[in-house]
Amino acid sequence: MRLLSLKTVAITFLLVLLPLSTAFADELDSGDTAWIIVATALVMMMTPAGLALFYSGMSRYKNLLNTLAMTFVSYCLASVIWVAWGYSLAFGPDLGGFIGGLDHLFLSGIDVNHLSGTIPTYVFVMFQLTFAGITVALVLGAIVDRMKFSSWIVFSALWLTFIYCPIAHWVWGGGWMGEMGALDFAGGNVVHINAGVAGLVLSLMLGKRLGYGKEAMFPSSITLTALGAALLWFGWFGFNAGSQLAADGVAGSAFLVTNTSAAMAALAWMFAEWYKTGKPTVLGIASGVVAGLVAITPAAGFVNLQASLVIGLVAGVLGFFSVSTLKKKIGYDDSLDAFGVHGICGIWGALATGLFAAPFISGQTGLFYGNPKQLWIQFVSIVATVAFTAVGTFIVVKITGLVTGGIRVKAENEIEGLDSAVHGERAFEI
Repeated sequence: MRLLSLKTVAITFLLVLLPLSTAFADELDSGDTAWIIVATALVMMMTPAGLALFYSGMSRYKNLLNTLAMTFVSYCLASVIWVAWGYSLAFGPDLGGFIGGLDHLFLSGIDVNHLSGTIPTYVFVMFQLTFAGITVALVLGAIVDRMKFSSWIVFSALWLTFIYCPIAHWVWGGGWMGEMGALDFAGGNVVHINAGVAGLVLSLMLGKRLGYGKEAMFPSSITLTALGAALLWFGWFGFNAGSQLAADGVAGSAFLVTNTSAAMAALAWMFAEWYKTGKPTVLGIASGVVAGLVAITPAAGFVNLQASLVIGLVAGVLGFFSVSTLKKKIGYDDSLDAFGVHGICGIWGALATGLFAAPFISGQTGLFYGNPKQLWIQFVSIVATVAFTAVGTFIVVKITGLVTGGIRVKAENEIEGLDSAVHGERAFEI
């Protein structure tokens, strides 16, 4: 009788406790909310501050302001498009695994009391908005110096809607790629492979800059680029650690491995360049930092410290040879190496996630921990992203050209410089 009564008490206790634990799981957590608000601000800074300085410093002096303007307008467009229809397409109710529904146009159905996990949905919307803003801005690196400003505006709006939103839904919004089990913690496929491939396609369709390969095209300010890289590094802690959407141990691990990979990649790029050219350049160190940040992005919440060292090491060497050797052999004009850094290192990071995902970090297992299937899933996700982005970007560029009467600036404007020809301004008094 006593045993029976104990069982009865235990069952009664569980029946009461389980509903309570479920209710608590759906409650707002002020710590998580505060952290994601800060993380969102960090990621926002990455585009109109970090990336703007990083890219404009690498552009030629006569196009510095044009590069800044195109970066700024990318973020502004993303901010409006995301709250109007982008969020709904990416995170609305799933339609066939491909796209979200239109239930949340202009954030319809969402109010201040609506939660996404333990944070307000408005905060989640803003966090994801910053990802959309930086992704389209990354594409810009492939085509500075030669694309019409009006064409960039039209391209950005179309690309965000028809390329970025579907892939974001595939991975994070309940689409087929996430259901397949693809691991992309903070944007290997969604952000970096997507932007890198789009940049390559756009650069090929635009054609090479006038004088490319025949005349020197010096960066306007390595100082600005180095400062931009430092701001990107700082903001990336929000990018990766914030993607856990909670202030917990996994977020702390993501913070740690993000810093480690960036530092390791910077050293690897520096030594590779030093060995090959005899000079360790500041531009190379800054580029190495970004290569390491790109590569760790899809893996940040899944891998341990040791793996981050390997990921960063490979990213630094791979990034350097992609920029210094691969681009020259193939002969494409990727102005600021968007494909070489984001596309190539993003692919490496996605594959590395399938290799190094450790079950004691967040429960996911890669090849080196006994799950070879995960590497295959990562490979399929990469191929699908590359194919969709390449074909989709080609179509978007064609439509943009029809709307704006061609996407390339006039030759005389390119020679004069777009700061003066387009904006009527100049960055430096010379």
